[in-house]
Amino acid sequence: MKRILSVIIIGLLCSSMFLAVAPNVKAQQSAVDWWSTFRHDLTHTGSSTSTAPLTPQLPQLLWNYTTGNSIAYSSPAVINGVVYVGSDDHYVYAFNAATGGLIWSYKTGGSIDSSPSVANGIVYIGSQDHKVYALDAATGTKDWSYSTGDQVESSPAVANGIVYVGSDDNKVYALDAATGTKDWSYSTGGSVVSSPAVVNGVVYVGSEDDKVYALDAATGAFEWSYTTGDSVDSSPAVVNGIVYIGSDDNNVYALNAGTGAFVWSFGTGNIVDSCPAVANGVVYIGSEDDNVYALNAASGSKLWSYPTGDQVESSPAVANGVLYVGSDDSNVYALNATTGATIWTYGTGSLVDSSPAVANGVVYVGSEDYNLYAFGAITVPQPSPPVPSPTIPEFSNQALAFSSVAIMVCAAFAVIATKKKRINKKVLQE
Repeated sequence: MKRILSVIIIGLLCSSMFLAVAPNVKAQQSAVDWWSTFRHDLTHTGSSTSTAPLTPQLPQLLWNYTTGNSIAYSSPAVINGVVYVGSDDHYVYAFNAATGGLIWSYKTGGSIDSSPSVANGIVYIGSQDHKVYALDAATGTKDWSYSTGDQVESSPAVANGIVYVGSDDNKVYALDAATGTKDWSYSTGGSVVSSPAVVNGVVYVGSEDDKVYALDAATGAFEWSYTTGDSVDSSPAVVNGIVYIGSDDNNVYALNAGTGAFVWSFGTGNIVDSCPAVANGVVYIGSEDDNVYALNAASGSKLWSYPTGDQVESSPAVANGVLYVGSDDSNVYALNATTGATIWTYGTGSLVDSSPAVANGVVYVGSEDYNLYAFGAITVPQPSPPVPSPTIPEFSNQALAFSSVAIMVCAAFAVIATKKKRINKKVLQE
């Protein structure tokens, strides 16, 4: 009996030693402001507290990975040391954020312009094969898919166990995040390319019927709509009770989030499909008039504009006082967020309509030259990404599994030690 108790005690001691270390790993993960969804967060601020590359010389190219086709509009999501993105080659990819090593890929039935959203260990993304997919973030195995009536270019938002996403079948969907079953859908008068923002129980989204909508997140009930002068493919940012969004009528709009009442508009020289970033009282957005704009968030007055060499459909990201954005002139730009001055540019081989994501000192962005690029340097040691195995569990399960193994290993050593002691005693007696 004493020997059995000794084995259990040794196993528990080994287990507790491991678990004492585990919280430190979790704390390290939470120290990074990950970019887990399109436009960084559910309010679509496009703003991160992460460090970011500032060098005035050509930025450090950490790595690039060549897919089988354009990374046109899909914007990377970055969480727990893994980068997720879609490509026109029909694949969803997962890469090691530090090295660019491929972890897994999953083939859908169509090109992917939707951007991934990662929540609770699941990657949610749309495809032009008319489906919304839920994939295991560690392995890429499919949990479920949901078929809409047309292609899904909209990027999912996941809030309170519900996936909100638009489809070119003119509808906004709310799907159960665990099962993919439909909770509700709302029909607009045009394709919903815009990606929903979810704030305070309300879903905000644009439609090609020229309107911006506010819907009850729980029921899909209509709350209000605002009519612009043309299609709304831009996605809203909702900050301090104001909805900021672009329209194909060449304007950027600010609307009251509670009522839809007009606050202000700013006219650019062409279509505004770019999505706004909002940081420190400033709205940053691109236009197909080839410019990037910085507007006063309260009044809509122009603070500065920056001319690129072609139209700007990419949506800006702001971090560490720097604005990062792509242009159809094939360049990625880093601009001083306060003044608009050039910090650096990097030329890719084709259009950059993908929107940058910033996490842990690195800027990630796709290009129609088939590549995903990573600029900068990892600033905080990050957890090791999973290896591609269909049985990899979540971190919490890893901890439990490891502790169980630790108990068994330590117990085995204890048993061996006990047996050895008995054998030695027997030899001495003989």
